[in-house]
Amino acid sequence: MIELGKSQELTIVKTVEFGVYLSDAEEAAESQERVLLPRKEVPEGAQIGDRIQVFIYRDSKDRLIATTRQPEFSVGETAVLKVKETGRIGAFLGWALEKDLLLPFKEQTCKVQAGEECLVALYIDKSGRLCTTMKVYPYLRTDSPYQKDARVTGRVYEIAENYGVFVAVDDCYSGMIPKREPAMGLKVGDKVEARVSQVLEDGKLTLSLREKAYIQMVSDGDKLLELLEREGGRLPFNDKADPELIRDATGMSKNEFKRAVGNLYKQRLIVIEADGIRKV
Repeated sequence: MIELGKSQELTIVKTVEFGVYLSDAEEAAESQERVLLPRKEVPEGAQIGDRIQVFIYRDSKDRLIATTRQPEFSVGETAVLKVKETGRIGAFLGWALEKDLLLPFKEQTCKVQAGEECLVALYIDKSGRLCTTMKVYPYLRTDSPYQKDARVTGRVYEIAENYGVFVAVDDCYSGMIPKREPAMGLKVGDKVEARVSQVLEDGKLTLSLREKAYIQMVSDGDKLLELLEREGGRLPFNDKADPELIRDATGMSKNEFKRAVGNLYKQRLIVIEADGIRKV
């Protein structure tokens, strides 16, 4: 079976002036499915019966056609492509083939502009054409090689208030920074460096932008001292304050703030008061 949007090895079954016809069978009858490989892409010396690795797509006239060029991804996979231009039905993305790929407005998770890069998945739309979507969650892989505490890089592809920040690790593996983790200021398309805090049973990765607690405590303490310096040496709240107040003021969770305050107090760098903390 000749599959649109996929790379496959096909057999030359007929030669014509403008190229060769390929089939998935070694011997093809007239009724069997065939696809044209244009003359300019036929390997030198190729003959009937030879097997050729090709990618199947549709040309500018919507005809099924083969190419020996191998694009960035196949149907069901993800890749980062550059926006070439935007139009009335969506954006057009450049890739290794001549015909640009459509990214419809309804498949965009944020508005894209010409020149930007975006993470997309390749799929076949209802009209049988290759198309892309920024809604990549169902297409991300769950077989990453990463284990707990591994350092990874990824790209933000969705932000859900009730869940957290969804990240495509290496642009292909499923990961998420949970809502409980500080991740302020991130937006779709941002690249992040993170630590794998957990590998779930289904293979998805739980990520953290922070180090392990004992390492982060030192960093948070330094950050807190800098904040105290900027605020004239005193903050009008302590570790018993509301978690949201702490997060808004420091970017830390309440537990992280308590650890940092406790560490600074033990070093006698701060004084904990009834309604705040003060730098010594």
